[in-house]
Amino acid sequence: MADTVTSQTIQDGATHVVMSFTNVSDGTGESAVKKVDVSALQANPVTGSSCTGVAIQSVWFSTFGMSVKLLWDADTDVLALHLPADYSDSLDMSEFTGLKNNAGTGVTGDIMLTTVGHDSGDAYTVILKMTKNY
Repeated sequence: MADTVTSQTIQDGATHVVMSFTNVSDGTGESAVKKVDVSALQANPVTGSSCTGVAIQSVWFSTFGMSVKLLWDADTDVLALHLPADYSDSLDMSEFTGLKNNAGTGVTGDIMLTTVGHDSGDAYTVILKMTKNY
């Protein structure tokens, strides 16, 4: 069996993308699972340029029993955020340019997700608002 997971694109516009992710664990958990695939996002409607990355502007999350790591995908993934277990909050980075991808060699622009300390019945909901880069 596997965790029950969902990924939903709420908005994918010219400058912003909003996505929602949920998981109810059977104890398996997730390890560096691609959640934001920038190559699958809509191209710039004016120039036709493909999205090459995102900056995280806002995060809304709720975790039960496990924590969640958001990772910038690269040859060696880089931690973007670690959302604590048994906690709900919102984080707003829009006062500045947002959390930008600072991964090094092999950077893809994608965001991966890993669960930590997951047991059967644990769950999370994560909603990301991101600015698209071209």
